[in-house]
Amino acid sequence: MQSSSSLSTNPRLAQHSKSSRKTTLLRRIASLCQIASLCGLALCSPAIGLSTGLAQDSKPQADSKQADAKQDDAKEADAKLGWKKLLPEKGLDGWESTNFGGEGSSVIEGGTLTLERGEPLTGVTKLGKDFPTENYEMQWSAQRVEGSDFFAGVTFPVGKEHCSLIAGGWGGGLVGISSIDGNDASENETASYRNFKNGQWYRFKVRVDAQNITVWLDDEQILEVPRGNRKFSVRAEVMRSRPLGYCVFQSKVAVKDWVYRTLEEPTSK
Repeated sequence: MQSSSSLSTNPRLAQHSKSSRKTTLLRRIASLCQIASLCGLALCSPAIGLSTGLAQDSKPQADSKQADAKQDDAKEADAKLGWKKLLPEKGLDGWESTNFGGEGSSVIEGGTLTLERGEPLTGVTKLGKDFPTENYEMQWSAQRVEGSDFFAGVTFPVGKEHCSLIAGGWGGGLVGISSIDGNDASENETASYRNFKNGQWYRFKVRVDAQNITVWLDDEQILEVPRGNRKFSVRAEVMRSRPLGYCVFQSKVAVKDWVYRTLEEPTSK
């Protein structure tokens, strides 16, 4: 048997050895390709498979960066327009879980509030007295993840009084203000019905000024209630949501992008 040193000194033998190893390697690759073909895989084209994999991996990263950039731009635009965030990025700083009795958990992660199903109510109430009572507007997005009843029960101040916007109540579709002159959302002129779908985000906006309470749903104005001599109140079940609170009824709900801003008072002529 020839030693490795004799192979290195004999060019013909060294070339034959290299050619033999190359042939063996090609045969193994061909065998792998045949097996891969039977399995529906693309192993016989490692360069193509690798580049495709890299492209697939880089696309979600690029999409994620683009989404983050858009979110940052939106937050910057909101700040310029005077919008202030109501929800912290994490934890319940400035809020407390509303003690309804039978409530589910309330968690904020990444600026999104998740309210787990309660029996029947789950919610949070804002602490402190820094929220305006007149001439303001607020907006948020909400999604009913599970359940079939109201996924937005937002209690807010109207001057020295309070009322609640209800969306998805009384079986899943009612929208209205509770309460006006003692009549809740199902009994006054604000009542309407919508087909809310679980797993879909809906955007709400509420404005309180000296003349009206106005509500938008997905940029469509759906309510305008003249204040005048009307009396606004909340149902007994949500008294603990005052002065500003969010609650849901036997549903798991996610809430995000909850912001508010004050409005300039109209100047008297």
